[in-house]
Amino acid sequence: MQFASVRIITADVARLVAFYERVLGVPATWATEHFAELRTDGATLAIAGTATVPMFAPGFARPAANASAIVEFQVDDVDRVHKELGDTLTDVVNGPATMPWGNRSLLFRDPDGNLVNFFTR
Repeated sequence: MQFASVRIITADVARLVAFYERVLGVPATWATEHFAELRTDGATLAIAGTATVPMFAPGFARPAANASAIVEFQVDDVDRVHKELGDTLTDVVNGPATMPWGNRSLLFRDPDGNLVNFFTR
């Protein structure tokens, strides 16, 4: 088995893709207007619109309703990335901080409210 991606369902695919293109620094690969992927060295983040939900099972996912998962990306320097992103991050939950396990971490929410953690080991 091989890990493929994490998929976020959103009501506004273009807005969320533009946000992640900015914070991840990678261009999206669009399959349709309702689905795009952002591929990094370690993982792929898929962004899908609500129009894709009934293709799996009606009502199986609701956009902007995540309250438990954190999408994480390892970066070279959390503090530098935080400064570079400036006003792009409008909902910072916890600014750069060193966690008890040693990682330097920046926790923020994307435009749909999903938690995102950038960390440096």
